[in-house]
Amino acid sequence: MRDFIVGDKDTGLTGRLKIKAVELGFNLVGVTRAAPSPALEAYFRWIDAGMHAGMGYMARPDRQARRRDLNAILPGIESLIVVGLGYHTGMIPPAILEDPARGRIAAYAWGADYHDIMTPRLEALAEWLAVEQGEDSIHRVYVDTGALLERSHAHQAGLGFTGKNTMLIHPRRGSGFFLGEILTTLKLDSYDVPGRATMCGNCTRCLTACPTGAFPGPHVLDARRCISYLTIEHKGWIDRDLRPLMGNWVFGCDICQDVCPFQRFATPTQESVFYPQDVTRAAPPLLDLLALDEAGFHARYYGSPLYRIKRERLVRNACIAAGNWGNRAAVPPLEALLGDASPLIRGHAAWALWRILGGDARSLLVNAQRHETDQAAQAEIAGLLG
Repeated sequence: MRDFIVGDKDTGLTGRLKIKAVELGFNLVGVTRAAPSPALEAYFRWIDAGMHAGMGYMARPDRQARRRDLNAILPGIESLIVVGLGYHTGMIPPAILEDPARGRIAAYAWGADYHDIMTPRLEALAEWLAVEQGEDSIHRVYVDTGALLERSHAHQAGLGFTGKNTMLIHPRRGSGFFLGEILTTLKLDSYDVPGRATMCGNCTRCLTACPTGAFPGPHVLDARRCISYLTIEHKGWIDRDLRPLMGNWVFGCDICQDVCPFQRFATPTQESVFYPQDVTRAAPPLLDLLALDEAGFHARYYGSPLYRIKRERLVRNACIAAGNWGNRAAVPPLEALLGDASPLIRGHAAWALWRILGGDARSLLVNAQRHETDQAAQAEIAGLLG
């Protein structure tokens, strides 16, 4: 049985649209008039504070113009349709996920890439709407790709409230769902109204649970300290002071969601493609990740969200997790990575060896430094030896 549709279950166009969305497999759907997000000024303050870290595209003038006026994305836009698709499986025991000998992957990435699942369904829904309305129209479909403050628009469409961890939380589902949008020039016969801005009350579990202190305050996330940003979006060297705080996370992070009281209402998804084929898709052994070559990475992660970060970043992250594990079983593959083609991997492998072996790693690192040709990797090793 599918979940419920957000909003009134009327028989007008909006009501039929919601029924069609559920038929296509979406769990939640709401509609709102095309208007700038009420959170726009807070977003610009966040950008001005540099909390978007290396995601420069978020601060680009053309992207800011699109967020200020949705007509810059789609001239003549009238409506914004927002859908949610749950990904919660809850099938991997915490003892496996928290095993320091394994690399931990955020739950949303245990199965297939959600872009590939949601985009065709959104296109089908948009085409159905155009036929049902019987008017010429233009639409755009986004799944985590457009210059939209999608969580804010989802709140306006009645899909939930904004948690102190900045996630969109549905009071009867938690936050374990993907969002997608249809921008259309069609007018609908009714629109949803936003619910409460927040239902967090005095709870601060998400803020205090974050190991890197990525929340300077409620509803504010500093991406520069966020494990999810560091392991996925950040392409370069991870701050040495943050590495010991990252635990065994190698792709994303679920901590601020897992501790949220509303997560107890999460129900398992009916989308079989979001379930991991086995435990290694949720928590692969670190020794396996450290041994990945390009062919092995492609074979294991093609079609998965992990594929977008490529081998270099995944192995970089695995080096940090191995250093935090601290087991000498990781020394041989880390030593081999000192000769990897990627300077980023070589430098993080050196850090992991130093963390595991301490002063016993000096001869390995001195030798690596002698052969190192990359300036940044040289500086990393020199910092360790110094």
